[in-house]
Amino acid sequence: MKKIIVPIDFSEHSEYALKTAARLAKKNNAELLALHMLEMSEVMLTASGEEPQKIIYFLKLAEQRFEDFLKKDYLKDVKVIPIVKHFKVFSEVNEIAQKYDADLIVMGSHGASGVKEFFIGSNTERVVRHADIPVLVVKNDLPQINFEVIAYACDFLEESIEAYQRAVKMFEKMGARLYLVYVNLPNDKFRNSLEIERLAVNFFTKADGNLDRMDAVYHTSDYTVEDGILNASIKIGADLIAVPTHGRKGLAHFFQGSVGEDVANHSTLPVITFKI
Repeated sequence: MKKIIVPIDFSEHSEYALKTAARLAKKNNAELLALHMLEMSEVMLTASGEEPQKIIYFLKLAEQRFEDFLKKDYLKDVKVIPIVKHFKVFSEVNEIAQKYDADLIVMGSHGASGVKEFFIGSNTERVVRHADIPVLVVKNDLPQINFEVIAYACDFLEESIEAYQRAVKMFEKMGARLYLVYVNLPNDKFRNSLEIERLAVNFFTKADGNLDRMDAVYHTSDYTVEDGILNASIKIGADLIAVPTHGRKGLAHFFQGSVGEDVANHSTLPVITFKI
């Protein structure tokens, strides 16, 4: 992990993300790309007369505030690259990640009541769906970055193999213990234990070339995937929840609709997403 992006809106929760990103950067000797997006409409930026002077003034004011915000003690030993964009276009976060060859995006979230200010409405979902790299969502200050036990939501379908392999590579470097959580749903989505085991055997055979991780499979029954993942993470004592996503196409298999985003919003634990 060499480069980490963290969007900043000056809120308390974006500072939680900044602190987390800083600790990850120190731990991995990585660069930190601090991103601020200004709320400037196209009309304002194309205005005539005296308006452009006012716009320049507010741009400079915002940039100065951003510079002041980054004067934190916990950033002293971190190489920080400030980036200012004049629009809140959330697909640009992924474009910046590609331009700088970043490895991770760290975002702050307000949790179950929805995300506010920088992440208004479904903006967290937009970043996750556009991002080709993992997105780590945090909603409180994490004094230590010790992800020792991880609950990885898995449907054991072949299309999820690449995301699983990227996650395993990252978590092995952390020295974390990985549990693969399969949520068994009622009615037409229900599978018995033997069917789940067969899915897992096929998955590991193709993904790992062995069945060493069969003991790490944790399957649980619940009414929704979200509840199953959250309840399982508590039972196994997870420090982090990982969820594979299909990006703009939605979430895979039983990860339909906004399950990934719901988990990120309602979990008290940090959540990381991996693009399928």
